[in-house]
Amino acid sequence: MTSPHLTQHGVTLEPAGNGVSRLWWTRELQSEGFEVASSAVRTQVELALGDLKQSRVEALVDPEDTVAIRIATWSGLHREGVMRGAAEVDGERVDRVLFSRILGDSPITESRGFRALLNSFLPRKRAISQMLIRDTEGRVLLCRLTYKQDWDLPGGVVEVGESPHLAVAREVKEELGLDLAAGALVLTDWLPPWGGWDDAVCLVFDGGEHESSILSSAVLQAREIREVAFLTIDEIRASAADFTARRIESALANLNGGSAPYTESGRPTG
Repeated sequence: MTSPHLTQHGVTLEPAGNGVSRLWWTRELQSEGFEVASSAVRTQVELALGDLKQSRVEALVDPEDTVAIRIATWSGLHREGVMRGAAEVDGERVDRVLFSRILGDSPITESRGFRALLNSFLPRKRAISQMLIRDTEGRVLLCRLTYKQDWDLPGGVVEVGESPHLAVAREVKEELGLDLAAGALVLTDWLPPWGGWDDAVCLVFDGGEHESSILSSAVLQAREIREVAFLTIDEIRASAADFTARRIESALANLNGGSAPYTESGRPTG
C-alpha cells in the first residue's frame, strides 16, 4: 500500500515506495520547542505504521542540527548512521543522518524498546585487543604489517558482540597460526583520533613467555602480516611508532608490578 502525502502540525509524511514513508518537519515547528516538535513527529510516525500500514518510516536530518537530531531520537526513530552526500543544498551534496522506525520495533514505553532506542544513538567506541608475547630472553613478539611500515603487537579489532579476551586469541590464531590463550589484562591504552581513524581503546593481554623457536611453527596470514620477530626494547623503539613503543613499555612495566594500568597513547595519566 502506498502512503499518501500528508502534512499535519508542521510534519510532512510522503511516500518513498515499497511500504516506506519519509517524513520531515518545518523550522517553525522546531522553534516551538523540543516537546511540541517531538510529539508532532511521533504522532506522524504512529500514523504511518498504524492506520497507513507502512512497514518503515525514516527521516534524513542535518548532522549539524542538534535540535533536529534530538527531535528525531525522542520521537522514537532509531539512528542508523550517516548517509554521505544524501541531499543537495545550494548545488552541493551534503551528508544526512538517517533515522528510522520499523513496524516490528518495540514501543519506547517498554524497557526493551527504550533500551534499543538508546543503543541506536549512544556512543560506541572501537576496541582493539593485542597480545604481549615474550621469549625467554625478554624480547617481545611484534608483527610487520602489510598496510604500514611500523611494527606492532599481534592482535586486532574486536568484533561486535565479541569478548576482547577471546578476540585477541582469535586474531593471533588467524594472523600467525599460533594457538595461544590470552592471560590477564596488563594495560588499557586509549588512542586519540589519528590519521583518519576515530579514537579507540586498546586492551593488551598477557600472552606469556615462550621459547623463541615458537616462530618456527607460525603460519603468517599473507594478506596482513609481512614478518614476525622477537625484538628488544631498543629494536622496538627503532621499528615501531612512538606510541606503540610507549604502550609496550607500559605493558611490560605492569607485568613487573608497575602501577599504571591505564595510559593514553602509551603515557600514564597520573
